[in-house]
Amino acid sequence: MFKLVILISGYGSNLQQFIDHIEAGKINAEISAVISNRADAYGLKRAEKAGIPTLTLDHTQFSTREAFDHALAKEIDNYQPDLLILSGFMRILSDGFVKHFQDRLINIHPSLLPKYKGLHTHKRALQDKQSQHGASVHFVIPELDAGKVIMQGIVDVKVDDSEETLANRVHQIEHIIYPKAVKLLLETQISKEQMPVKIYLEMSAKQS
Repeated sequence: MFKLVILISGYGSNLQQFIDHIEAGKINAEISAVISNRADAYGLKRAEKAGIPTLTLDHTQFSTREAFDHALAKEIDNYQPDLLILSGFMRILSDGFVKHFQDRLINIHPSLLPKYKGLHTHKRALQDKQSQHGASVHFVIPELDAGKVIMQGIVDVKVDDSEETLANRVHQIEHIIYPKAVKLLLETQISKEQMPVKIYLEMSAKQS
């Protein structure tokens, strides 16, 4: 069985999707641990309810980013995960950490990469009058939001959208594509030339 380690900092809504998919037998994997840099992250309660081991590693207790990342990597290595999943983990990771987990470290970003790397993606998409927006699951490399895109979820931008309404639909597509992307990476053979797989919100919602 494949092993996952998931890093969180907050509410853990994407984490819950992984828990639900695994419990339903849709992903042949186990979550070996959920690790947070914040003790008050609600996602830790989700993991504990599902019987998943949890760990809090407080970044404020380390003198440098590299010291924290070194300690974090050491904890993760105890589990030897097939995939390390960032799920709302609100830390910029050092180059050394990223290279240590190269090709096993994935993230989800709320835009159709390479558009809108960084922050405020929904606001920027609306300002540019984009007709489509969405989310991208991608490999993490040292350059921010620049790793190979595995899967994209696409939503239409409506004429009356606000940042909030657009963000809500992007969250919906995130919950669909993140488990699908993990399943694809773990259980099937897909070449990087076949990426990204594109999934539209309306189509995916009917299939799930």
